[in-house]
Amino acid sequence: MGRKLTVAIAQMNCVVGDIQGNVTEVAKLAEQARDEFNADLMVCPELTLSGYPPEDLLHRPEFLQQMDDALRTLQRSITGIHLIVGHPQRYQQALYNAASIIGGGKIIGTYYKQLLPNYSVFDEKRYFTAGTDPLVVPVNGFKLGITICEDIWQPEPSRATANAGAEMIINLNASPFHVGKQQEREIVAGHRARENNLPIVYVNMAGGQDELVFDAASCVINRNGECVSRFPAFASGLFITEFDKASDQAEPVGGTLEPVLSVEASIYQALVCGVRDYVEKNHFEGVLIGLSGGVDSALTLAIAVDALGADRVEAVMMPSEFTADISLNDADEQAKLMGVHYREIPIKHMVTAVETALDPVFNGLERDATEENIQARIRGLLLMAMSNKSGRIVLTTGNKSEMAVGYATLYGDMAGGFAAIKDVPKQLVYRLCNYRNQIERVIPQRVLDRAPSAELRPDQTDQDNLPEYDVLDTIIELYIELDYSVKQLINETGFDPKVVEKIVRLVKINEYKRRQAAPGVRISQRAFGRDRRYPITSGFEDRSNPV
Repeated sequence: MGRKLTVAIAQMNCVVGDIQGNVTEVAKLAEQARDEFNADLMVCPELTLSGYPPEDLLHRPEFLQQMDDALRTLQRSITGIHLIVGHPQRYQQALYNAASIIGGGKIIGTYYKQLLPNYSVFDEKRYFTAGTDPLVVPVNGFKLGITICEDIWQPEPSRATANAGAEMIINLNASPFHVGKQQEREIVAGHRARENNLPIVYVNMAGGQDELVFDAASCVINRNGECVSRFPAFASGLFITEFDKASDQAEPVGGTLEPVLSVEASIYQALVCGVRDYVEKNHFEGVLIGLSGGVDSALTLAIAVDALGADRVEAVMMPSEFTADISLNDADEQAKLMGVHYREIPIKHMVTAVETALDPVFNGLERDATEENIQARIRGLLLMAMSNKSGRIVLTTGNKSEMAVGYATLYGDMAGGFAAIKDVPKQLVYRLCNYRNQIERVIPQRVLDRAPSAELRPDQTDQDNLPEYDVLDTIIELYIELDYSVKQLINETGFDPKVVEKIVRLVKINEYKRRQAAPGVRISQRAFGRDRRYPITSGFEDRSNPV
């Protein structure tokens, strides 16, 4: 009779710094795994007890003391099931990214993460010391090797774990989402499984934390490198997998393969998750959105309603003398389609008052972007006042294309607490709107068909100042996300050199704006904020014909 191992995968949505809340959730899920699913083992994500990333909380001694206390609480309270849980641990004057296995009232073993990522959004070498030794522990007759996140991306930790006698590898993760990340993980885990002839249980965190979103999508990979179980993306909860050991080898039994989400579905769910958790974890009453009748605010409104429900979303149209009637009508129609509270606050009289006050200063000077920015800043002032009074956070509506080139007004349409589509380029905005309308029509078609405009002067369109968005978005992707030089951009795209150099220059000179922008959901491999860290003051020039 072969031995069995039932593993409960806990796709947890942890809250950074809420140590007691995270401990309580672990204990509740362990009880459920034991009593409802008769599980032998429950596996939690990386740094479960602190949440990920804990950042400079790790510098506080009282935080680390509470972490030790939390682990001891679990040691005393977890019975009838084994538990693997991630946590920071201080040991001999060093701090480690650790995973402990608890069973029978004891800490059976603790593993220290060996590979510490220090790129992109990761700063683990700032805080942690790298571990050096594998850990293999027996549970129910199965020899389990424990690794953590980055350890699976290079061969050495898995190889050392296999050489130490592991029959399967349990890999704890706090792996943030970007487009295509789920497929990348499964490919890498498949390589490690084949190299070592061992199955892998890949457990990932769920939920949003500031700019980052963790998409869960845990999986089980067999020794041939095939994904035999894939669990829901962007879902919290317990998911069960079983292993059999009829011979000397551990083999996954059965399993359900959730489909891999489409690009648009995965991005949209990431945006919804990011907005929901930012609002919920920071205890805001709801959100306010300046609804313009344009595509960016339309998408932001849809995301907000899907994240929080219509009753917690308020849309505000603030027309000026340049606001087209169709913008008013389209904004009103979408608000009705989505069932949100909607109001109009005309700003013409406020613009007149500000311009009158400034007339002694501006007298004799040409009208320019200054007057346009006054309109945007009045709207920002109104939204922030309503936010203060209501306890609802303002969601800004700027997209990545605009943020890249500074096509946004500081203290105007950039005013707010969270930027839902900050990492979404303009063309993708349209794709996401069409995706959402395929589920249910909530965005008026005319919003998608009209030429985009800030409506800050007569007959204005975005292309008065910017190239077509297919050109702009391509340049932004290659220059910002893939680090192309100006020369490469010109040679490989065939775009007008003057256009390329203009966009690159705009990206450079608007760094100061982006430093003051609200945080927003990261969906790409190079988002503004945590990912891309460029100096504001810089004499570097990237030219097609360097001098």
